[in-house]
Amino acid sequence: MSQRRQLPRESAVSKQELQSLFAELPFIRSYGFRVHSIAPGKCVLTVPFQQSFERPGGIVSGLVFMAAADVAMWLAIKTLLGLDDGCVTAEMKTSFLAAAKEQDFRCRARILKLGKRLVYGVAECISSERKLLTHHTLTYIRPGQ
Repeated sequence: MSQRRQLPRESAVSKQELQSLFAELPFIRSYGFRVHSIAPGKCVLTVPFQQSFERPGGIVSGLVFMAAADVAMWLAIKTLLGLDDGCVTAEMKTSFLAAAKEQDFRCRARILKLGKRLVYGVAECISSERKLLTHHTLTYIRPGQ
């Protein structure tokens, strides 16, 4: 019988430590993401609407959803492996299920499997009305492992 690994009860980082990354790292600063909540292997971001996110037709660009999913998963990994972890995205698949128009949304990510070399997870972006906007599957690689 195989024994399933339990996730730790406490996060390896604080919500404030993760939020500070947004100010420190230029590649995510402009999105205005805010860490809503964390738990071991999980992260929920708030994505505030910005007019610069709009594509023709007045809907939020798919790039914003994909960036939110990627960052939420990256932070979910850090809740287990710490701030110094060097995991990077290897693959992401995205399904766009509904549009968002001039509204904030949340993106929640959770790790499904933390392997020796790969990390597998899912992320979903959800409107304030709890409508599922996007679904993402993500694979990260753990360099040097």
